[in-house]
This record gives sequence, C-alpha cells and structure tokens, in this order.
Amino acid sequence: MGLGAMPMSIEGRPDEERSIATVHAALDAGVTLIDTADAYHIGADEVGHNESLVAKALAGHGAGREVLVATKGGHLRPGDGSWTIDGRPEHLKRACEASLKRLGVEAIGLYQFHRPDPRVPYAESVGALAELLDEGKIVQAGVSNANPEQIRLAQQVLGGRLVSVQNQFSPAFLSSRPELDLCAELGIAFLPWSPLGGIGNAAALGSRHLAFLSVAEELDVSPQRVCLAWMLSLAPVVVPIPGSSRPETIRDSAAAADLELSPEQLDRLTAATA
Repeated sequence: MGLGAMPMSIEGRPDEERSIATVHAALDAGVTLIDTADAYHIGADEVGHNESLVAKALAGHGAGREVLVATKGGHLRPGDGSWTIDGRPEHLKRACEASLKRLGVEAIGLYQFHRPDPRVPYAESVGALAELLDEGKIVQAGVSNANPEQIRLAQQVLGGRLVSVQNQFSPAFLSSRPELDLCAELGIAFLPWSPLGGIGNAAALGSRHLAFLSVAEELDVSPQRVCLAWMLSLAPVVVPIPGSSRPETIRDSAAAADLELSPEQLDRLTAATA
C-alpha cells in the first residue's frame, strides 16, 4: 500500500503539522511508497509544495530513508485553480532537475510522466525519461494517465524499462481495467490513483456501494479498507496509493494489506463491479 500525498498540498489542505503527522503515520504502518508531484500545490508561486513537504516529513523520521518517493512532471498549475499540461522534453528535464533539489536526492526513485500532452508526440515525452534514466538522474521511470497503446509505446521507447503505470481506478471509475490487465500481463506495477473514489457514496455507486458496505459490516471494518483489499486481489502488480491528509485514514488504508476476503466475498464484490 502506498500513500498519495496530493491532499496535503492542494485546495482544502491541512496545516503542515498534521500533514507531517500523516506521513509519519504511514511510515509507522509500514508504507514504503509515497506518491507526489511538482504540480501538487495551489499558488503559482509554490510549485513543488508537496515534494518539499514530503521531503521534510521523511527527513524527520528514521524510516524515511527506506521509502520510495515517486514524483511526476508534465502537469502545471498556473494558480487560478486550473491544471495545464506541458509534455515537451525540455520541460520534463527542467522539472526533474527542480524535483531533485526539492526532494534533496541525487536520483529520484521513480519519476513519472504525469499526463499525455496532445501537442507533443508521446514518444518524445517518454524519450525524456529515457534520457534521465541514462543520465542517472532517475532510478526508475513510469507513466500516468496512459492508455494501453501509450503503455506499450512507453515500454518500447524506454527499452523495456517501464516499471509503473498510474491511472485512476476505483469501484466508481472502472474504465482503466484494460490498463490494469495489461500491466499484469507485462509485469508492470499498476498504481491506482483515487482508489477510494465514491466509496461511501450510495448515490454514486448504487449496488456497488451496498456490496462493499455489506462485506465491511461482516468483517467489522471500514468499506474503504474492503475496497483496497478487493483492489489488491485483482492482480499482484496492483499497488493502490490512496490519498490521505489525516493519520487515522492512512492507518486504515494500510491495514487493507492484511485484510483477508473470503472467496465468496470476493465473488460478490467482483459481481458488483462487473
């Protein structure tokens, strides 16, 4: 189980003390993957807010040295609440250099191309990651918000060195199942972002909500924990990165790794999400 750090830096974010406590709670619960991005901020003058926050939290905890920090480049926030895209190789290289400084590392553990830019050939954007790998500025490369064709192209451009794909996936957003299945076929990690989207919202999920709620009641755990346990059962390559900004929520999410669902319960959840 990973930790999605975005909620600690965008709109509605908590104070720094609670954010750091959340990261420390994740580490104490055994989480060893933290996902961030240079675009996780609010004002245009605070690019990399989340990366700096994560770096500070890790520096203040003994287990921080054992964590894989995954960051991303290619998204921007001009400060008016919008999100823009820049997939030009020169931008990605500059963004990586800035992320290196904020994270305080010589090489980024996992660097991901945040989102395809329709103005830039995908192979050119991913090619920048290949160069960063060759230069030793990143240890591993991944892509985010990619379709199956882009995943295969990225694997080709990277010479078989693509290690992860990060797409939105949850009981309320199942359209990335083809990408999940492809990652399982290729042996590439699939990192679902917003994996808890919709859980707890009966109006949004309908019968799916009832299925997760029913299993949660049977096991006396939260439906969110059941959701993550179900997700982990889909393939060995699945590593959810639930977003959190409170210690208690990441502790609950981390506990999903040890939650055992019976075959009958899994069948029910699978039927509800078919």
